[in-house]
Amino acid sequence: MADLGMNIGVILALAAAVFAFLSSAIKILREYERGVVFTLGRYTGTSGPGLIILIPIIQQMVKMDLRIVAEDVPSQDVISQDNVSVRVNAVLYFRIVDPQRAVNQVSDYREATSQLAQTTLRSVLGKHDLDEMLSQRDKLNADIQEILDAQTEAWGIKVSNVEIKHVDLDQSMIRAIARQAEAERERRAKVIAAEGEQQAAAKLAEAAEILATQEGAMQLRYLGTLSDIGHKGTNTIVFPMAGDLIANLTGQRTGDKG
Repeated sequence: MADLGMNIGVILALAAAVFAFLSSAIKILREYERGVVFTLGRYTGTSGPGLIILIPIIQQMVKMDLRIVAEDVPSQDVISQDNVSVRVNAVLYFRIVDPQRAVNQVSDYREATSQLAQTTLRSVLGKHDLDEMLSQRDKLNADIQEILDAQTEAWGIKVSNVEIKHVDLDQSMIRAIARQAEAERERRAKVIAAEGEQQAAAKLAEAAEILATQEGAMQLRYLGTLSDIGHKGTNTIVFPMAGDLIANLTGQRTGDKG
């Protein structure tokens, strides 16, 4: 009975050893995963996806995820080129394109990429005015993405996109921007009104020139004005008449009598 129990224990121990051997030797990688394989500490290749067989103890594998990672860039204090202090945060989208370099060239690719994004965000935005930060986000996003992509290429990282989420100002600066916007609206309104008056004056001058040069135009203008006044129902009309108009009318009547 004791021998039977010992045999069962040995069998279980062997089964556990075989299971541990197989679990360390056989790996299954998903479609979006790759395995960086080291043989006796030396890089010997990148495998996956699918079934991977390793030599236990001799070979080790580091599994890497190739999907896009969305990394929040913590809020950064930035002083713009026009000496305005703001807090800016962003989101960074990147993925691994070379698993071997992501393992061998940097100890923690996510932490390194995040730290680089923070310093690049401060550096790029510090070269621009506040107005540019608020109105040209697409251009700033593209500039930051280009710089990060170039610097992380050596780590096997591809930065696909950078989005500035918020540009936070203190209350005093918000009020100053509101006053500036109001002043700009008033300026535009005055300019539009002045342009309207200028155009109206030009049209009046053109009309006066036509009336002065065209014979009979002034008489028609007077008659039209009399007609407009007559429709208002007034009983007494005091209407000034130009001397040349009176002379013309008098001359015509004299001619008629003769």
